[in-house]
Amino acid sequence: MSLKKSEWYFRGLKAGIPIGLGYFAVSFALGITAKQAGMSVLQCGVMSATMMASAGQFAVINMIATDGGIALTVLSTLIINLRYLLMSTALSQKIMNNTPILHRLGSAMFITDEMFGVAATTEGKVSPFLMYGMASASEPGWVIGTMLGAAVGAILPVRIVNALSVALYGMFMAVVIPPAHKNAHLYPIIIVSMLLSTIMTYLPLFSGISSGMRIILLTVVISAAAALIWPAGEEA
Repeated sequence: MSLKKSEWYFRGLKAGIPIGLGYFAVSFALGITAKQAGMSVLQCGVMSATMMASAGQFAVINMIATDGGIALTVLSTLIINLRYLLMSTALSQKIMNNTPILHRLGSAMFITDEMFGVAATTEGKVSPFLMYGMASASEPGWVIGTMLGAAVGAILPVRIVNALSVALYGMFMAVVIPPAHKNAHLYPIIIVSMLLSTIMTYLPLFSGISSGMRIILLTVVISAAAALIWPAGEEA
């Protein structure tokens, strides 16, 4: 798709608005948890501005609350966020071939589950400015939501906070399901992914595996199986 940088940016900006609203809701609960762990409002904002990863941030907050130490905190966050390595690898094949390395690194900085879903389901090659546009709309929602949650979240009822934390899952489904209407192979892949993820979460055999590592194992196994069953042509 031959679009100008500004057109890619505004396309990403449009796609990022609902993502930002979902992030605001989820990060509100994150801010409450961070405040309870002893973090200030400013610290919460800096944390969310430099790491848009709810699971990773909750791990950091838990380590702070339990005085886990810097080395253990870094290691835990690295393991939990390893799935972004797979996402970056996938998008490296999706981004325009003539994209400079700095823009590739910049795009990787803003990869989240939802923004990856939008970029991956966009037809053809994508520009890094698509990611920049989405980040411009979504990151402020994540940062502001975290800071507001830390500042005033304690006054909200628990039920409302729990409801906010579920919003992101609904939004992610809204990103994943529509492309499945165009590709019938995606439905069984999605269903199998959900079933295996549930099994690995609750089966005692896998209880010692972190959530990030479970995601990586499932991604590699399921994607490899799907590639063998429904191989794509060289052009695709």
